[in-house]
Amino acid sequence: MSSEILVEARALTRVADGSAQVLLQPTHFALRKGDHVAITGSSGSGKSVFLRTLALLDGATSGEILWRGQPVADAQVPHYRSRVCYLSQRPVLLEGTVEDNLRFPYSLKASRHLLFSLDKVRALLDRAGKGTGFLAKTAGDLSGGEAQVVSLIRTLQLDPDVLLLDEPTAALDPVSAREIEALIQAWFNTDAAQERAFIWVSHDLDQARRMGGSHWTMDAGVMTGPQAQ
Repeated sequence: MSSEILVEARALTRVADGSAQVLLQPTHFALRKGDHVAITGSSGSGKSVFLRTLALLDGATSGEILWRGQPVADAQVPHYRSRVCYLSQRPVLLEGTVEDNLRFPYSLKASRHLLFSLDKVRALLDRAGKGTGFLAKTAGDLSGGEAQVVSLIRTLQLDPDVLLLDEPTAALDPVSAREIEALIQAWFNTDAAQERAFIWVSHDLDQARRMGGSHWTMDAGVMTGPQAQ
């Protein structure tokens, strides 16, 4: 396994806005190429706080985040988010069809140099058990599981380096949850696997064992680990 660090947190902390409540205690963490990490903990333990801070969606109170060994400057945040992608448990889709949603990222500045590939999308849909006709479905008519599949494919088609998965299957039935797991495993278990990494936050210990090569736990804003699977 490569020792190259993709994302590193150094003494990362977060305090709730407008109060003294510490949401994330000083945290040191390094995600290397080829890592697939599971983080578990009770509700409110700080798992999502850590992941959102690592994704640069919420600002850290102190500490720093490094991308490939360098701090992320403000001007580099959009590019960082295009390479280190956060997926929440409740996806946000645009009005229109599934295909409209999948084409949308290519209109953004960080991805304008890329081209939408229908062949790539069809391959991803096939891995999720969806036919080509799925592209014409209206986003507002999708089930929770289908919406999460669209959200994930919208990200995977861009070939990110890191996925930050914040309980992406928590609201899904078992069949839909396995479809999401299969998509992640297919993305990770390729020739490019040693160049990629992901963190999967879960409340499900069995899922953490399936998806994580190492297992960290979170309690009251303190991360502990890793525990080998």
